Amino acid sequence: MSSASSTPSGTIRVWDPLVRIFHWGLAGSFALAYVTAEDIRDVHEVAGYVAGALIASRIVMGFAGSPYARFRQFVRSPAHVVSYVGSMIRRRDPRYIGHNPLGGLMVMALILAMAGVALTGWLQTTDAYWGVEWVEETHEALANMMLAAVALHLFGVLFESIRHHENLVGAMISGRKRAPRPGDVL
Repeated sequence: MSSASSTPSGTIRVWDPLVRIFHWGLAGSFALAYVTAEDIRDVHEVAGYVAGALIASRIVMGFAGSPYARFRQFVRSPAHVVSYVGSMIRRRDPRYIGHNPLGGLMVMALILAMAGVALTGWLQTTDAYWGVEWVEETHEALANMMLAAVALHLFGVLFESIRHHENLVGAMISGRKRAPRPGDVL
């Protein structure tokens, strides 16, 4: 348990403040940008720039952040993800202290999609791409894909919270999860 500090209450610190700020900041900036897209252009753009900055910071954290924030901790091979899905279907999936293989896949999908949304949004503010139809269409398509991915993410969080008897939303607020038990994956 060297990468997480334990307490007498039976919990460990998993998500550091920067990860939690990133997570809730990205959720808020994406939601704000999505609801203001047609009506409040200045707010939409600022929210998009915030989301882009958060994505850039998350990429840095993926290589130089706390142990559970690093990509090497949760990015798994396709074979590992497929194996994990099989174990879920058989109801023998282990509890992961950090992201499970599907959660890691979702993190990467959300990072890449949000990076694409931010990039195509920024391109629309440049002289070279302002008013270019394919950029606008790509931006809108990626934003809608993000919305679908967020819905899938929320379903996965709810499913895993029930499956492993752990409040994952609370963990992303407090930064703490139940201490590892035998069979859990650090």
